This record gives sequence, C-alpha cells and structure tokens, in this order.
Amino acid sequence: MEFFGLENEISSPTFTIVNEYKNNNISIYHFDVYRLNNEDDFFDIGGDEYFGKGLCIIEWGDIIKSALPPNTIFIDFEKDSSDENVRIITIR
Repeated sequence: MEFFGLENEISSPTFTIVNEYKNNNISIYHFDVYRLNNEDDFFDIGGDEYFGKGLCIIEWGDIIKSALPPNTIFIDFEKDSSDENVRIITIR
C-alpha cells in the first residue's frame, strides 16, 4: 500500500474481518473473509455497506463472490509449478 502512503500501517485483518485505513485522499477497507462461510455471513456483518465508501480489498473473495459488485476486479495469485519463488498474477 505504498502507493497510498500506508506501507507501515498494514496488517492482516484475519481475526477482525476488516481493517480500515485512511489517508488524505481515500478510505481503504481491507477484508479477509477466509473465516466466513458464505455471502450471507458477509451481509450479516454489514460488509456490503462498505462498497461505494472507498476502495475495498478483499482476500478470499471467491467465498462471497455473489455479494461483490459487478465492477469488481479480481487479482489471482498462483504459485509457478516450476519455481516455488515465482507467482503468476492474473487480473480479471
């Protein structure tokens, strides 16, 4: 998150589900939905209320895929089978 001037403030929201960050220009909501069962759990915690308020970054987004807005950008990370130090990134 260096681009947003937040490189020293980022931590995983694994146990809190969402961390909020603000700089002078934008609010950023970093979700980790790994512990949720489905989109109903996401709606129950009010996760969808963050859409439109700022930039939402969601780890494990496939768990709540049907809850995501139509303009969602997916970024997939995959290990390269020939080199464990290489990651393949697909943006869709």
